[in-house]
Amino acid sequence: MAPSATRADPVPLTAPREGTPAPVETAAELADVVADFASGTGAVAIDAERASGYRYSQRAYLVQLRRAGAGTVLIDPLPLADLRTLDEAIADAEWVLHAASQDLPCLAELGLRPRRLFDTELAARLAGFERVGLAALTEQLLGFTLEKHHSAADWSTRPLPESWLTYAALDVELLTDLRDALAVELERQGKQAWAAEEFAALVAWGAQPPRQRVDPWRRTSGIHRVRGARAQARVRAMWRARDAIAARRDSAPGRVLPDAAIIAAAELDPRDERTLLTLPGFGGRSVRRLARTWLDALAEARSLPDEELPVAPAVEGPPPPHRWAERDPAAAARLARCREVVTRTAAAHVLPPENLIAPDSVRRLAWTPPEEITVDAVSATLRGFGARAWQVGLIAEELTAALTGTE
Repeated sequence: MAPSATRADPVPLTAPREGTPAPVETAAELADVVADFASGTGAVAIDAERASGYRYSQRAYLVQLRRAGAGTVLIDPLPLADLRTLDEAIADAEWVLHAASQDLPCLAELGLRPRRLFDTELAARLAGFERVGLAALTEQLLGFTLEKHHSAADWSTRPLPESWLTYAALDVELLTDLRDALAVELERQGKQAWAAEEFAALVAWGAQPPRQRVDPWRRTSGIHRVRGARAQARVRAMWRARDAIAARRDSAPGRVLPDAAIIAAAELDPRDERTLLTLPGFGGRSVRRLARTWLDALAEARSLPDEELPVAPAVEGPPPPHRWAERDPAAAARLARCREVVTRTAAAHVLPPENLIAPDSVRRLAWTPPEEITVDAVSATLRGFGARAWQVGLIAEELTAALTGTE
């Protein structure tokens, strides 16, 4: 069942209905907010602004909340110890967020952890909306347009401009109204139980400590061009040198030195400043001032004994799908059949294939099926990969047939 029709002639929303509030910056002001939100009613709309692309950390530089009876508040978390008292005040409420997985980690750093939530972006995906951005959904379901021109701003800026504060307040202005409209749409399509499982999984995920990525330097853009362990060591050394500087400055690593510069230096291995500064990405004044740091990192990689060079990490899970036909034609055929099942089932239920089942789960299942391919065994395997009950119920039987080639 397709989503409801788009509303005509949307109205621009340019200011919050009670005006743009000044940011809360003191413990006394926060105490007043806590009291107001504790006595408020209904769901709590919440959003956070980070400074991705500008700062090293992913901390929140502004938190926006709205609740019936309490209105909208903007909280500057920088001068405050944490927001645990606010968390206690709204612990029993449903929290409404848009793209919750983006904000839950930085909210948790402040002591804000939902017990129940409604993710408007995820709800829209499950309901089959093609455009799931906040502005697009607000326009289609509520008839209002929101400006999004400050979404990539440097929110660590102080003082925050009035226009930015207005933008931030508007992000939560209609969020609970949007939640209600999407809840109606999910119920109309018979998907409210699916959404409830997904939201519960998000709450559980947000309660876990963040995982530390192994060898994060391997995610340097363009590293696939760097051949050989010694050259890989140069990438690692330069990445670590850049990361230390970025952390000390609280600056996004790419603003210290672009990934492309690291790759260029790793490929050429310059030994003097003159050669280094001819490479792409090393022309800026701040980068040139750190020339000695980059040369020292390259020298460190050059002097490493062979046994300390990077070793290719053990591959977890199946190889890239484009190599399956050569390595295991039977597995490649299973994967093709499983993917067809996912595509067909997702289309029948009007939702994105990746929300029906994680693509990685399909690959793992096709590469290493259960020893006994039964619906129960396939269901158990999918649950082990993190699939929710509604997903397993929709797709396990047909995937079982696809694995055996009997569909």
